[in-house]
Amino acid sequence: MILDVIVKKTDDGFTAEIPSLRGCESWAHDEDTVLEKILEVASFYLKIDSLKKLKLDKARVSKNKSVYKLVINKDYL
Repeated sequence: MILDVIVKKTDDGFTAEIPSLRGCESWAHDEDTVLEKILEVASFYLKIDSLKKLKLDKARVSKNKSVYKLVINKDYL
């Protein structure tokens, strides 16, 4: 399974969301931290017990937005 993770730079930090998982959002002061937090939230939503089962790849970047691909092996779902 592959899900989009959208990270946006705001005036006071970064927000991250996974649009296909309703309510799966996070905020932090820096991009690395917001990515860590959104992975934790996604693992909770998907009931995955270890973050090692998730892989995050940067797909594209625009001015204030980055799109990542969250790759989840179907054996873990």
